[in-house]
Amino acid sequence: MALLEKMQTLIIMLAIGVGLLLGQSPLLSSFAEDLIIPFLFLMLYGLFLTIPLQQMKAAFFNIRFLCASIVINFIWTPLLAFGLGAIFLTDQPALWIGFIMLMVTPCTDWYLMFTSIAKGNVALSTAILPVNLLLQVILLPLYLLLFTGTIEPIPMATLLESIILVLVIPFVLAHGTRFLSRKHETALNKRVIPFFAAGQTLFLSLAIACMFASQGAILLDNLSIIYTLIMPVLLFFAINYFVGHLIGKWLHFSYADTVSLELTIIARNSPVALAIAVTVFPDQPLIALALVVGPLIELPVLTFISQLLLRTKRKSAING
Repeated sequence: MALLEKMQTLIIMLAIGVGLLLGQSPLLSSFAEDLIIPFLFLMLYGLFLTIPLQQMKAAFFNIRFLCASIVINFIWTPLLAFGLGAIFLTDQPALWIGFIMLMVTPCTDWYLMFTSIAKGNVALSTAILPVNLLLQVILLPLYLLLFTGTIEPIPMATLLESIILVLVIPFVLAHGTRFLSRKHETALNKRVIPFFAAGQTLFLSLAIACMFASQGAILLDNLSIIYTLIMPVLLFFAINYFVGHLIGKWLHFSYADTVSLELTIIARNSPVALAIAVTVFPDQPLIALALVVGPLIELPVLTFISQLLLRTKRKSAING
């Protein structure tokens, strides 16, 4: 795992600090706002470029895992996110929308690192990754209309424009690059893809720095959003942890496969949701800020869960 990915939490926190500092200048604050979407565009192009869709075939060989992952990630999880938001965030509609957008998008990058740490089935997690990516790209607009549309109306034209701008175009460009470079596959795999794989964290951090530079004053005036989000976020992770454990046991998954299921239904993909949020809700900065604050809670939780899974494995080995 690249050093940038291992230090992602620290880098994001540094980006927030730099953004808040730059945001003290009105000129820089205004300029930074125009750079958010370009940096997110580059990040998503790199993300799509690093995931060959051919890997999807491997995921379909494990039907039970595939079905369990899809049902939990794309049916159960959106309902859970909406329900938790209804309990904790009804008086904060912007945070409710941000919370839902964060929770309906399964992670497509750093969960592999935590799967490896917890001695899970990394090959299986890698195989399911493009399936998760493709389904969330397709279903995110539907979730926005079904769930967040009940909280705040979303103009269909704005939604379609944002989907095309920040998802469809980088997706098509990335796989167009793969197609056009098939005769130079060695250069693509050894130079271009590693550059963008390493650059994902950098581009995300630059986008976050620009966001905090442009909207930092709003966050400083609303620091309570961190405390508001902690309880629903932690409950989401705790509930899905037990759901993954029970489903893995019910389907007689091995320890490694259960770990892969646990982490693919717990880790979330805030960059994709963030890219949509800043385009669909440009006048609601708290929605985007919720998607930045969420990972600051999530990453320490994933660290704890990976260690908890390892401890469970050691106990089972002793008892066995």
